[in-house]
Amino acid sequence: MYFTDDSLIPENLAPLMITAAPYGPVWMPEDCTPEQKLPVTWDEQVQAAVDCYNAGATLLHIHVRDPKTGHISKNFKEYSDQVGRLRNAVPKMILQVGGSISFAPEPGEEAKFQSYDSRHKLAEIDPKPDQVTVLCGTTLSDLTALHPVDDAWEGTRMANPGMIHAMANMVSDSTPDFYLETIKRMVQHGIQPYFALTHIHGLELVERLIRRGYYMGPMNGFFSMGGGGYCGSNPYDLMELIRRTPHGSCFTYQTTFRLTHSLAMICIALGQHTRAGIEDNLWGTKKGERMSTIQMIERDVRLAKELGRAIATPAEARQMLKIGVTYSSTAETLASLGLPPNRRPGNMGFMVHETDGMFHPAAQGGCGHIHAGDWENEVKVTEKLKVA
Repeated sequence: MYFTDDSLIPENLAPLMITAAPYGPVWMPEDCTPEQKLPVTWDEQVQAAVDCYNAGATLLHIHVRDPKTGHISKNFKEYSDQVGRLRNAVPKMILQVGGSISFAPEPGEEAKFQSYDSRHKLAEIDPKPDQVTVLCGTTLSDLTALHPVDDAWEGTRMANPGMIHAMANMVSDSTPDFYLETIKRMVQHGIQPYFALTHIHGLELVERLIRRGYYMGPMNGFFSMGGGGYCGSNPYDLMELIRRTPHGSCFTYQTTFRLTHSLAMICIALGQHTRAGIEDNLWGTKKGERMSTIQMIERDVRLAKELGRAIATPAEARQMLKIGVTYSSTAETLASLGLPPNRRPGNMGFMVHETDGMFHPAAQGGCGHIHAGDWENEVKVTEKLKVA
């Protein structure tokens, strides 16, 4: 992002898009309080979406839970059925399916992502969601590295030593065989890939695949922060992510447990976008204090209003994310994102996009003044062209 002098004036900040993540795939009902309302039945899962929308969220991050077992569903048909229910219940919300399809381990089980084939099938959900998250780049996904057990998992089944060991060794699996095929299928089915990145090198990876023509569309996504192998909690790393995201992109910043509160405040002030929900965090600002998804959304709305920043309407969110938009070429994609063009043979120096007008190199002067010489001729030629 490029910040101009007036970028942080409240009326110039883009409306805040809040992504709600209420389905908590890592948790079971016994891990949550009644007030946190972990949704299990189909009616509860739909009502969670309605409540999030009414609280101010414009995007819904979806994981489908099987009411019969309480676990995240492995039944593909249930994903289509649930997206259909949500389309009817919250027709204005942007529906975003979590593409990782990872499952929290039971004691003695290995924590792992599902196969590439299973994750590719999310492109075939009918009715289709607006977005599916696409992880780019394999990395360690160790939440235990940053979060003490007595702070993050106290009072949940995840405090079991066997569960902690399994979570510490979880790997988020996404090689080119996965993400290139998934991106292709999403575009073919009219679904926007929502890039799930874990550090700055994931962003570089996405830019490379755009420059090589593998994807021609808006670059939107979220950064997962707060774990071993991921970007951690250093605010300088957060600022580098914000600085490096393309000017024409929209990114949300997602972290875990009690880090979510500070991160949300920073991102709201800097014109970025937030994610809130018990998928990422069970806790309030004070150690041991619980917080619900709705309370977290209301917190973000309240912080934005205190700053004078508007909350995005669903129509504004669709416009900012360019839902349904694709581009016809790599050059158009790069220009739309505010990225420099690809280098052509013989081009030297830093790349800029061609313009319709005449391009003149900067005037050269050792003391800050234009030196007498050939510039007079250049000016005369320009003036003649203007008259013509």
